[in-house]
Amino acid sequence: MGTTYYDQGTPADRWERAQRFFDAQDYASAARVLSKLVEEVPEQTGPRLLLARAYYHSAQLSRAEAELRTIVERDPVEHYARLMLGRTLQRQARHAEAEPHLRIASALAGDFPQE
Repeated sequence: MGTTYYDQGTPADRWERAQRFFDAQDYASAARVLSKLVEEVPEQTGPRLLLARAYYHSAQLSRAEAELRTIVERDPVEHYARLMLGRTLQRQARHAEAEPHLRIASALAGDFPQE
């Protein structure tokens, strides 16, 4: 089977293509490009985080959750991944599970309650 448009080019070319799809709100196409890219460079946070966001925006919440959990497991202080994980859990009506992630994200971002 030959390569498709989504698979063509260097990893940098595909990263740029995925970002263009995402910016155009074509989240399914962005996810299609990014899923292969993440397989090739699983240690990189940027493509995995954008993949999670593409899944989130295309309502593929269990896939978004899986990618976000991988990021948080590797880098517990990645505040945006924590925030996205909390919001993803909220969208699945799993509010009790979401709360600790949202609190950690808030603390990591420096958003402390004013007294």
